Amino acid sequence: MNAFSEAATHIPAGLPALEQRLQQDLAYLCWPGVTWMPERRRNGTRVMDLAIIGAGQAGLVAAAALQKLGIHATVLDRSPQDFEGPWATTARMETLRSPKQLTGPALGLPSLTVRAWFEAQFGAAAWEQLDKIPRLQWMDYLRWYRRVMNIEVRNDTLVTGIFPQSDGLVRLTLNKSGIDQSTTEIFARRVVLATGRDGLGGASVPAFIAQLKRRLWAHSSDAMDYGQLKGLRVGVVGAGSSAMDSAASALEAGAASVDLLIRRADIPRINKSKAAGVPGLVQGHYDLPDAWKWRIRHYINVQQVPPPRNSTQRVSRHANARFHVSSPVVDVQDLGDTIRLATPRQEFTFDFLIVSTGFQVDWTRRPEYAAIAPHVRAWRDVYKPDAGDDDEELADSPYLGPVFELQGKTEGTCTGLERIHCFCYPATISHGTVSGDIPSISDGARRLASGIASLFYREDVAAHFATLQAFAEPEIFGDEWTPSP
Repeated sequence: MNAFSEAATHIPAGLPALEQRLQQDLAYLCWPGVTWMPERRRNGTRVMDLAIIGAGQAGLVAAAALQKLGIHATVLDRSPQDFEGPWATTARMETLRSPKQLTGPALGLPSLTVRAWFEAQFGAAAWEQLDKIPRLQWMDYLRWYRRVMNIEVRNDTLVTGIFPQSDGLVRLTLNKSGIDQSTTEIFARRVVLATGRDGLGGASVPAFIAQLKRRLWAHSSDAMDYGQLKGLRVGVVGAGSSAMDSAASALEAGAASVDLLIRRADIPRINKSKAAGVPGLVQGHYDLPDAWKWRIRHYINVQQVPPPRNSTQRVSRHANARFHVSSPVVDVQDLGDTIRLATPRQEFTFDFLIVSTGFQVDWTRRPEYAAIAPHVRAWRDVYKPDAGDDDEELADSPYLGPVFELQGKTEGTCTGLERIHCFCYPATISHGTVSGDIPSISDGARRLASGIASLFYREDVAAHFATLQAFAEPEIFGDEWTPSP
């Protein structure tokens, strides 16, 4: 046995030992970094250096990456503690869709990976037997991540307004939920939107839904008790991952039947986005010409990402599940307590309908963005694709700068807009998949953090130069040598 393998066999097991190892790793790396930002005050109150909206995986890893560079971020989340993001609320998959080997938000720290966390509790053999990470275990890992990285999160805090100021600050209005439902305001030098898939809009709902009473339908992202579907005839529109998760949840809750209505003639088989995860594209997507950015992301959108094999089998193992291809919805009628729905191939009667039709960017749907929504430059404002390559998702996405910053449609109409950084899924067309999905989220967080550090230094360069001039810590004291005569 060599020295390395012998040492490895003596690594103590259990989370306390892992946490001790992690803290030693952080100390070796001087993490968190030395504080270097000049203090900024407004009316006698200290201004936050940076506020992050959203304490899901993107918000946490962004805060940790900034921490490494000596920048403190305060994270604001509307959810109660331990229920940030979708994992323990609206997500319904049994396991993550990403391979377990991906290091996700670990920022290059082996002892911060989900594998280290898992093996510390269950052992290496259990890790080898694991196919994919169970969804709720991922949530447990993120809870642990927040604690061991000592990230400041203010839960039960809803951001109700974002107002860039002319003095280099951003004003945020907040509503505190719970007993004290108070409204307050804070000021930050910069703001990061780490608000997930629907963070710049909401669920994308097909037009035909307007014909149905709200109690007869749900979007797959809605928080709802699937137990209410017991004994009901359920229709599911879509064939992606969330459609399979919703269909399986309905079946497991005792639905009488579930019919999946699939627009295409077949369910997509190949996940083209896997080929887009190479380091060159992860690091270089932002530097591509706009035409190539559009071409790559539009191709992936058109090809569509197939649902995972295990998610599809989770549905098909039920005898009362039926898959209907070439079945777009062409007509819907509200019959009071039931729904009549027609496709080109068949008519259906449902007691409840679930639409799994993704999300859309629509700033106007989020009242907290009212002050900035009219001014944000979108891709549709700067790029016109070739005929036949139109893509509403891409066109509506914000056209971001190199540090994920928002840009204005017209210069000077919304001073300070560039102090808001979009680190959520709609950044994909501008920066690639580095701001929401697990595979490259550490790369995106490091890019965000280093860019923000540069911007802060540039703004404060006069103060830093003054610090440089005033620095007077001697290296030698004059008694170390004797001058020659």
